[in-house]
Amino acid sequence: MARQPVIVGVDLTPAAVLAASVGCGVARAAGASCHIVHAVREPVGLPQGDGESTEGANALERYLEATRSLLTRDLAPHVPPDRLERLDVRIGNPAWVLRQVAREMDARLLVLGGKHHPAAVRWFGGSTAHHVVRTVDVPLLVAAAPVTRFERLLVATDLSESARSMVQAAWDFGLPFGARLRVLTVVEPFPAIPDVGIQLNESEHLRHAQQKVEELVASIAARDCIESTVQLGSPARTISEDAKAWGADLVVVGSHGKGWVDRVLLGSTTERLLNRLPCSVLVVPVRGPGSTGAVPTAG
Repeated sequence: MARQPVIVGVDLTPAAVLAASVGCGVARAAGASCHIVHAVREPVGLPQGDGESTEGANALERYLEATRSLLTRDLAPHVPPDRLERLDVRIGNPAWVLRQVAREMDARLLVLGGKHHPAAVRWFGGSTAHHVVRTVDVPLLVAAAPVTRFERLLVATDLSESARSMVQAAWDFGLPFGARLRVLTVVEPFPAIPDVGIQLNESEHLRHAQQKVEELVASIAARDCIESTVQLGSPARTISEDAKAWGADLVVVGSHGKGWVDRVLLGSTTERLLNRLPCSVLVVPVRGPGSTGAVPTAG
């Protein structure tokens, strides 16, 4: 794990302090290094030079150094000095820069600070967290509170083939903290279909879902630390309410890789949760049957 660092994305907002604090705490618990990254879009208005001159390059370097100084000032009270000495400032789209750094360093976890955005901003301007979910193939932790020990993990999963790897990934993440897990499956109510003779048995569907979830939990090691529940309702709202009622430190969800058009027209439970942020959220990429969905552990 020491060779697979936790990558923390920061900017010049208060959310950066939260991300850095949480990211360094998770890395310390997992026995990993922590690499802090800031991405800036190429500045407009700097001198371009004439091919022979270094004026443009010098202006850009001064701009990056000024940005690094501002970040160091803001993060210094919350981050160990050795982490700031290696502060990585790059030019480019933040989501794509984070993807590049994660690949270069073979990262196993990205950490960002959570922000609330209205739907129009998420879809047409976007937030870094939403863009990272769509483009990066490593787990993403979106920090919503200054919690560095995650002891109560709510794992929101469906009954697909990826469910076991989701629960296992959550268990692996929570292992350094001695965490308890609560596996939640939300069943959406059957739609009302008038003038149709076939009656859908919702109670039977719930009973079947509960049986499948219990079988899932029974297949995971140390299942005495895992409880399960099946609830009827709207997924994002039900997950948020259950996280609050149970006192979850972290909600673990999957990213199913829907296309951009699907997200705009239909949305996704994961992206709605990132907007609600009932607590910190860990998004685990769902890679299909046979994937491990591994996230950092203390091993």
